[in-house]
Amino acid sequence: MKKDTPSYVNFNAEKYKWKPDIDYSKHPELYRVGKGEQGVLICEPYKSEIGPYWRFKNEEVALESSEKIFALFLDYVKENDFVGADLARKYLQMGFTRSRRYFNYKGGKKYDALNNYELLERGSGDPEKAKSANVFYKKWQAAEELPEYKKMKSGWKEKYG
Repeated sequence: MKKDTPSYVNFNAEKYKWKPDIDYSKHPELYRVGKGEQGVLICEPYKSEIGPYWRFKNEEVALESSEKIFALFLDYVKENDFVGADLARKYLQMGFTRSRRYFNYKGGKKYDALNNYELLERGSGDPEKAKSANVFYKKWQAAEELPEYKKMKSGWKEKYG
């Protein structure tokens, strides 16, 4: 198996763009889009607004969760709150990626921390999580493709990077 150290090993919080002590609704100019799901579990108050609905235990739970988060996404877009919309989109993306991880790896653990972070066996996970991943994927893509969101995102990147 390929040896690949996970990104959380030797994590440098000082250099991380997102900070837990910032209220991003009051200081949206400090938010950065970033890659993938970065910042999703840090940015308040959005973490507290969206996070409680994020669940992917099975297809039924994922459907309820993704619909609620997508509704929040649409509310943020309607309110012209790009930070909230982007973080809701990231929660949808994270629903997909975490479901896939739990499908691919038993217990969702990709690396063996006790064995120099060796990659664990793929294909040992929960088949139900593939259904959850599919549910989240559809909502994530719907969010990504919403014209109003795309316009907000490009404007944000032009203005703030």
